[in-house]
Amino acid sequence: MTDTLFPNNVKTDGPVESGYFKKGCNPFAQTGRSKLQSERALLNQQIIKQMRMRAGAENLLKASSNNKVREQVFLELSYVNADLQLLMEQLEGLNSSVEVYQNVQETSSIPLIPLGLKETKDVDFSVPLKDFILEHYSEDGSNFQEQIDDLMDLRQACRTPSRNDAGIELLAKYLSQLSFLETRFFSPTRQIGIFFTWYDSFTGVPVCQQNISLEKGSVVFNMAALYSQIGTRANRQTQAGLEDAITAFQKSAGVLHYLKETFTHTPSYDMSPAMLSMLIRMMLAQAQECLFEHIALPGIRNEFFSLLKMAQEAAKVAETYSQVYQCMIQNPIKNNVPFFWSTMCQLQTSHYKALAHYFVSTALLDHQLTPNDDEDKQEKALSQLYDTMPDGRSPLDILKNKEERQKIGKAHLQRSIMGNEEAIRTHALCRHLQKLDILNDILQASHKRSLAKFEQYEKDDEFTDYMVAPDIISKTEKKAEMDAPAATKGPLSVFSAKQRWTAPRTIRLRLQDRDLGFTLKGELPVQIQSLDPLCPAAAEGLKEGDYLVAVGETDCKWMGVSDVMKLLKDVNEEGINIRVVSMMDSSSQPMPTKSATYCGGLPKTYSMICLAHDDDDKNPKARKVAKKPSFLSWGLKNRLKSSSTLSLPNADYSGGQPWSRPCPTFPSSYNDSALY
Repeated sequence: MTDTLFPNNVKTDGPVESGYFKKGCNPFAQTGRSKLQSERALLNQQIIKQMRMRAGAENLLKASSNNKVREQVFLELSYVNADLQLLMEQLEGLNSSVEVYQNVQETSSIPLIPLGLKETKDVDFSVPLKDFILEHYSEDGSNFQEQIDDLMDLRQACRTPSRNDAGIELLAKYLSQLSFLETRFFSPTRQIGIFFTWYDSFTGVPVCQQNISLEKGSVVFNMAALYSQIGTRANRQTQAGLEDAITAFQKSAGVLHYLKETFTHTPSYDMSPAMLSMLIRMMLAQAQECLFEHIALPGIRNEFFSLLKMAQEAAKVAETYSQVYQCMIQNPIKNNVPFFWSTMCQLQTSHYKALAHYFVSTALLDHQLTPNDDEDKQEKALSQLYDTMPDGRSPLDILKNKEERQKIGKAHLQRSIMGNEEAIRTHALCRHLQKLDILNDILQASHKRSLAKFEQYEKDDEFTDYMVAPDIISKTEKKAEMDAPAATKGPLSVFSAKQRWTAPRTIRLRLQDRDLGFTLKGELPVQIQSLDPLCPAAAEGLKEGDYLVAVGETDCKWMGVSDVMKLLKDVNEEGINIRVVSMMDSSSQPMPTKSATYCGGLPKTYSMICLAHDDDDKNPKARKVAKKPSFLSWGLKNRLKSSSTLSLPNADYSGGQPWSRPCPTFPSSYNDSALY
C-alpha cells in the first residue's frame, strides 16, 4: 500500500525525496483498498451516465406533447431509474466492505467501520492559471508551467494517499497549497474557469463548482476518512495498536468537526451538517470501543470491584453506539447511510449491553460479602450502579442476603442472554454482516458463555419468575473526545465566518494607581473582563468582553494571557496603544448566499454542470518532477517566512502517549483584514 509511483513508473519503497512533493500510492496496485477505490470510481462514472440519460428523458417529457413519445420516454425512465437503484446498491456494498480495511492479524476483534475516500475528476490548472498570470500579474504564464505541473501532480497523488501519517501529511500539504492558490488566483469578484468536481461518498452524485472551497472541504473530508482507515487498520491485539486506533478515530472526529464548523452550506450531502454530526458520533463511538478494549486487553480480574467497573465501561460503549444508531435512523440520513452501518451500530449496542449485564451478574453470583471485605466500599459501588435499586431494596441488604443477591444476579444474566440473542438476530438481518465470520464467532461465544453460567446457577425445582434487572449506569475512566486540528484551536474558533466583528479600535492604556483597570481571561485570544467603568481605558471606549488583538505593534491574536501580560507589564505613565474588537449581534446578520465556502458569498453552482464534461476528453500526460520551490511562492523573497505559510506535520512523533500527538496544522485562508 505504501508503494510510491514515479512519473516514469519506477517504484520504490519510500517517499520520493528528489521531488518537491511526495507521491501517493500506486493507483494500479492490486490491493483490496485500491480495488475498492477503482470500483468506486467506475460506479461514479456509471451513475453520471445514467443521470445524464435521466436528465435528457425528463427534458424530453417537458418538451413533447405526443402521447406515444411520452409513453416511450416513461418506459425508458423506468429502466434508467432501475439501473440507478442497482448502482446505488453496489455503492452501498462498497461502503459496507469493511473487511479489507481491517488489520490482517486481527483474529478476535469486532471489525470497525472506515469512511471511503471521496472520488474526484482530473482538473487542468494550466490554461486558466497561465491566463490569469498574464492578465493580472503581467508575466508570461508559460514560465511557470513546471510549477503548475507540480501542483497538478500533487493533486493527482492526493487521490491515492498511503494509509499512514505520510498520507495525512500529503493531504495537509495540498490543503496548504490550496490556501496559497486561493489568495493569489481566486478573486471574489470573478471566476477563472476552473471547475472542481467531487462525488458524494454515499450516493455517488457529482457536485461541480468553480468555488475552491468545495476542493478544500473535500480534501478535509478525505483526511478524516484516511484517519478512520488508519484506525481500522491498527492491530487491536496490542496496547500500542489500540492507542494508535484511539488516536486515529479521535482525530477523524476532530477533522470532521472542523469541516462541519468551517465549511458551511456544502452542496455535497456527505458533508452536510446532519451527516457530519452522525459521522462524528460514529468515530467517537469506535474510539470509545477501543478504549474499552485497551482496559480489557491485560485481562479482567474476577473480582467484585473490577467486574462492576468493566460493566459500566461496557454500558458506556453501548450508550455511544445507541446514540449513533438513533442518528442514523432519522430522516434524511437513513435514506443515504448504508444499511450495514445502522445494523452494525444496533448490533454493537445489544452486544455491549449484554456484556455489561454479564459482568454484573458475575460480580453478584460469584462473590459473597465476607467479614474481610470492605462493606462500605462495596455498598457504595453497588449503589452507583443503578438509578433505582432493584425491588426498592438497599445496596447493603442485597449484598448481605445471599438469596436476594442470586436473584438479582440471575436477572442480569437473563438480560445478558436476551441481549446476545438480539445481537445474533440483528447479525442475520444484513447480508454484509453475515460475511464477517469473526463477528459471528464473537457473538456466538458471548451467547454460549452467558448460557453456561445461567445453567450453572439454575435449579431444577425452581419455577419462580425472574425479576427484570434494571439498566446499568454508564461510566468511564476516559471518555473519547475529538482531537481538533491545530488551526481550529484558538483565534480561528473565535474569528470565524459565523461571527460579525467591529473594525479594530485603538485604545490608549494608561496606568492609574499602578492598575490598568481590567483583567484578562481566555486562552487564544485573550478577552477583557472585570473592567472598571471609571478607568481611563473605559473612558476611551474599552468594553467588557472585547478581544485584544494587538499591543503596540505586536499582533497578539495567537497569544495567551501570560504572553500578553508580559507585553503590558512595562506600561509607563505615557501609556501604550492596544487594538481591540467587539463581537456584534449575529441575529441581525443577513443570511449569506448558499455556497460551499467560508463566507465568500459566491453563488451555489450545483452538480449537473459536470454532466457537460466528459473524462474521455482529457488525456493527462506524465510529467517530470524536479526539486524546486512551489510556484505559489512566486513573488515572495522567502516562502518560509510568508504570513500564510504554516508548518507541515511531521510523521515522526517522539515521546508521549498517542493521545498527545499533534494533528497536522490546517491552513487558514484568513489574513489580518479578514478576521473581523
